Amino acid sequence: MAQTLLKQVAGVRLPDSTLAQQATELLLEHGTEFLYNHSLRVYVYGVLNGQRAQVKFDPELLYISAVFHDLGLTKHYCSKHKRFEVDGADAARSFLQSHGIPAHDAQVVWDAIALHTTIGVAEWKEPEVALLYSGVGLDVMGDGYEHLSAEQREQVLAAFPRTGFKDNILQTFFGGFAHKPETTFGNIKADVAERFIPGYKSPNFCELVLNSPWSE
Repeated sequence: MAQTLLKQVAGVRLPDSTLAQQATELLLEHGTEFLYNHSLRVYVYGVLNGQRAQVKFDPELLYISAVFHDLGLTKHYCSKHKRFEVDGADAARSFLQSHGIPAHDAQVVWDAIALHTTIGVAEWKEPEVALLYSGVGLDVMGDGYEHLSAEQREQVLAAFPRTGFKDNILQTFFGGFAHKPETTFGNIKADVAERFIPGYKSPNFCELVLNSPWSE
């Protein structure tokens, strides 16, 4: 898969630092063209959301977050027992630490990736965490679609096509945690496990409370 030579999409500059380039190379090596396009769209949408809200953020940290956010779904980074979000977050933090990035910045990226599917939390954290979450929400569920102009949509999709995204993303999600559906408990990805595993039912929190070994 050839890396895009684009420098700017929909008015958003794509980071081209050594750090960004090496992160992109990992996505190209271990991901798929589908994940690559999704991840770059997430970055562009996150930046556009940040500009619209007039928030200050670090574009490079947001870019690294976007590039790694779904790498936990891939065979190379997938663990046996952790949530895929944590696998991706761990990979990103290790990558940043190997490049001497300050611990605080690496932790922001870790939080952004680990929390990008956690509704009601990520949007209240640091700007990079909130913007990754909003970029994912826009690309996956259309949250904030109305804020994009027709021209912006056309330019983003011309650069990073969706290619049957709605069906493919669900299959991609499931492929990343089919061997560990229990890791989706308490998260929106439990819906994916229930959709694709015949008879599977995610644990119920109320039942766990009522069936605990405590007498009352």
